[in-house]
Amino acid sequence: MARENLNELFYFIAVAREGSFTRAAAQLGMSQSALSQAIRDLEARLGVQLLYRTTRSVALTETGNRLLAKVAPRLEEVAEELAAVRAARDKPAGSVRISAPSLPATTILVPKLAALLSAYPDIKVEINTDHKLIDIVEQRFDAGVRLGDHVAKDMIATRIGPDLPIAVVASPAYLARHGRPAKPQDLVEHRCINVRLPSLGQLHVWEFRKGRQQLNVRVDGQMTVNAEPELLKAAEEGVGLAYVWKTSVDEHLRLGTVQPVLEDWCPTQTGFHLYYTSRQQSAAFALVVETLRYKASR
Repeated sequence: MARENLNELFYFIAVAREGSFTRAAAQLGMSQSALSQAIRDLEARLGVQLLYRTTRSVALTETGNRLLAKVAPRLEEVAEELAAVRAARDKPAGSVRISAPSLPATTILVPKLAALLSAYPDIKVEINTDHKLIDIVEQRFDAGVRLGDHVAKDMIATRIGPDLPIAVVASPAYLARHGRPAKPQDLVEHRCINVRLPSLGQLHVWEFRKGRQQLNVRVDGQMTVNAEPELLKAAEEGVGLAYVWKTSVDEHLRLGTVQPVLEDWCPTQTGFHLYYTSRQQSAAFALVVETLRYKASR
């Protein structure tokens, strides 16, 4: 016979060890008649007798005894491995790779995941800081982080942070020399620090909103950067005006190294979201998602 019915082998082992169809049937949760028929089917397919049956007892034939000795340990190993696989499925363990810009990586991912990793030593998280809009499937990441408006529609998105207000800032020295812009149109008369978007290679357009008015301004200046630390440092050094997330400059504003302008025109962007595919994920990944999920304070 090319392939045996494993259930019948398990049934045979139960009868052999119990020495009784009645006790084995009770252990297996099936009727005695169904169990007896299953053993007869197994013997018929093998072409040998495995058990001696009388009205009062059950005993192994020589062939049955050999089969029990050889097969029982192997089936028990299989059962143990299957149980281990099921346990691993439910146990939070394994590696999770996330691609994220530096701001959410620093302010959201690291602080929230630090406690998780302490509580679950079998979970490992790799955070790759990248400002490009990468394909997480192609790059073999489990998840990525983007602003909510930039998540592709075929992805699952979980909000991990609040909405982000924008700020336009400059050093006190710059404002003392060049004055403060009163409206976005005044920016054409100012030195602005440009940011070249890594994904598109284009300069970032500054967006403004006041009531129902919306303006997009292409600014100009002497310096262009592609990362936030350099942008903030340039603003502090008086190179020009910088368009930033307010969260990233709160400490600078508190210390007075930069000052805000155009506050009534600065919009708020949708907060950061963790995005991933719809395929089934591990218990470790599910725990990471739940840990990062944003819960607005009431």
